[in-house]
Amino acid sequence: MGRRILIVANPHRDDTLAAVEVARAALAESGVDACATFEMNDDEPIEAALVLGGDGTMLHAAHLTRDAGIPLLGVNLGHVGFLAELERDDVAHAAQRLAEGAYRIEERGTADVRVVSPDGTVESGWALNEATIERANPRTMLEVVLSVDGRPLSSFGCDGVVVATATGSTAHAFSGGGPVLWPNVEGLLLVPLAAHALFARPLVVGPDSTFTIEVVPHSSTAGHVVLDGSRNIELVPGGRVEVAYSAGRVKLARLSDAPFTERLVRKFHLPTHGWREDGRVRAPGVAGEGH
Repeated sequence: MGRRILIVANPHRDDTLAAVEVARAALAESGVDACATFEMNDDEPIEAALVLGGDGTMLHAAHLTRDAGIPLLGVNLGHVGFLAELERDDVAHAAQRLAEGAYRIEERGTADVRVVSPDGTVESGWALNEATIERANPRTMLEVVLSVDGRPLSSFGCDGVVVATATGSTAHAFSGGGPVLWPNVEGLLLVPLAAHALFARPLVVGPDSTFTIEVVPHSSTAGHVVLDGSRNIELVPGGRVEVAYSAGRVKLARLSDAPFTERLVRKFHLPTHGWREDGRVRAPGVAGEGH
């Protein structure tokens, strides 16, 4: 039985298709077969997956392979590419390192999501980044009650609510004003979006807690739940969303031991030198005077 590595790519971009051919050639040189499809009950095991694209492609690959425990190595062909390990010039190198098994595995926590309708119907899913509760009608507010561990905490009208993992803290939750959580933080982050309330600040809970967001029966709009920006679940007035930290993990293949701080600085182009000149600290906009 030959060795196999899965290639997951966005088929709608010409540069991605070219990168797939580079990856296939590099794997073939290493004596490894490349495959483009994945089935959970496949008799031939897959060692790892090479993901070519942006964060959306990485999230798609995670949903495709999480239950099989296949490690994902991302090469960023998109914009920020926060989940990716390498950039577009590194495709052949990435394929070779996967073929050699020269990587370590970093596990990321996920979130289990249940959407319960007033009639008791339940739809379930999970997210690596976030579950976002959005208003169906953009002209009016979504009215919700927020509970933690079954205890009501606050109610407010809002544009929506984001419940994110530590991995998703740098995505939609960050854009909504939430804090950055380091990937090894186990727990969930909740960020209300444009909430009309005094107590509607980001919240972080531990791995044993559950967030519940209920759309009140008299809400002037229904909502919907979006999992990792891809799967939509309808949320009618009187329905609720339950988000809990999951036992499921997504495995990321890492080639570098660089800490998360370096990734944060590189991806967000953060300044790290400060206001210094000739060894003296100077205030912004002030010339000639040391402070």
